Amino acid sequence: MSSPVPVRRRVPARVRIMGWLLGLMVLVLAAVVLMVWRLSLTDVDNRVNRGLEQEVHEFADFVSAGRDPRTGERISDPTRLLAAHLSTQYPENNEVHAGVVVQPDRMVIRVEGNPAFDMRADEALFRRIIDAPATYGDTDTAGGTMRWAKSRLTGEGIAPSYFVTAYFVGGMRSAALSTVRILLLVSGFGLVLAAGVAWVVAGRILAPVRTVRQAAAEITEHDLSRRIPVHGKDDIAALAEQFNAMLDRLDQAFATQRRFLDDAGHELRTPITIVQGHLELMGDDPAERAEVVRLCTDELERMNRIVGDLLLLAKAERPDFVNRHEVSLHELTSDIDAKVRALGDRRWVLEAMGEGTVRVDEQRVTQAVVQLAQNAVQHTEPGAEIRIGSALIDGRVSFWVADSGPGVPPEEHEKIFQRFGRAGTGTRDRTGAGLGLAIVLAIAEAHHGVAKVVSEPGQGATFGIDLPATEEEQ
Repeated sequence: MSSPVPVRRRVPARVRIMGWLLGLMVLVLAAVVLMVWRLSLTDVDNRVNRGLEQEVHEFADFVSAGRDPRTGERISDPTRLLAAHLSTQYPENNEVHAGVVVQPDRMVIRVEGNPAFDMRADEALFRRIIDAPATYGDTDTAGGTMRWAKSRLTGEGIAPSYFVTAYFVGGMRSAALSTVRILLLVSGFGLVLAAGVAWVVAGRILAPVRTVRQAAAEITEHDLSRRIPVHGKDDIAALAEQFNAMLDRLDQAFATQRRFLDDAGHELRTPITIVQGHLELMGDDPAERAEVVRLCTDELERMNRIVGDLLLLAKAERPDFVNRHEVSLHELTSDIDAKVRALGDRRWVLEAMGEGTVRVDEQRVTQAVVQLAQNAVQHTEPGAEIRIGSALIDGRVSFWVADSGPGVPPEEHEKIFQRFGRAGTGTRDRTGAGLGLAIVLAIAEAHHGVAKVVSEPGQGATFGIDLPATEEEQ
């Protein structure tokens, strides 16, 4: 016992479109957020570094002047100098300034700013800064990472004194982090909005596709009448047009198949009945048996001709039914004249031959004209005149066969070109299946031409085909 084949769940195209769009937007927004974050951090670092450099330069300028900005008197004591400079400073948020004087027994520290912890009590912090070989650096503190710069007072006989300016980088970066958070919230809202818009737009775009799918599901071999409404000129409209064209071809193919089966059943039923009846009634007399065999053979030959004609009409629906190429109209007409003369004891007259080159399927054209000639033979007496000819006028090529038979009433001109259609006038030979003129019409229409008849009862008939001489004339 075979195991059941697992059914794969299909993801709707609408969901896939929305997923791809949202995925792309997530990637783009993620890249934007990361870029903004990196640029914000770089901007913070640049502002911190510029602030440190500016404070160091301002302190150097203050030391060079060496005067109290309030009294103008000169200051030589490092402690007073540091205090005077710090009194003029107004640190920003996350910014601190400190003056450090290293005494033999202790460290005098003055801090300006609002640090997150008591920096004056943290001598170890300032010891690390003072002992550092560089004038700039980063160090960890109880308030987070602090970026600092120091400047030492120089002079004879003074205690080691330093001006320290610093920024708490984490606090400076919090503003950038807030910007990124806002950007993330806006991006999230944008993604939700984009998802809704994508869902609606994808639904509208795919609506014709769903219509095509529903139409395909409703189509059966018995009903190919459903068509897709075509709106606009976009790719979806082109898809609907192609789908409708495919349905037209399928409808035509099924109609051809049904017509072939109906015609075959209609026409083959009579000869089969005749053969079956004769065989059932056949006796033991040799002469009777020979007559039955002859009759059955005739009916089988007629069945073979009917099947061949029906197959030819079925092939006429195919695009490769005719194979056009350039031929000489004069030579084609001459060949056709030579072939039709063997059809019967008639007075054949070639009354006209067109001159020039035409682009047709010479085999199909010959078949059509020979069929018209055969039709003329069936409707005339031995020795009667039958005229054939061709002409090339204004980009159209015509072939005709004229007889002196009983003619065709005007009301039957269209009927006789239908399958199994026969004129009501007298006919010498009624053995045909009534498919000859239908074949002529099929060949003419395959060339994008027409088949026609000109006749009055009792005055003969002229049958012909009129075709484009070139494919450009179609």
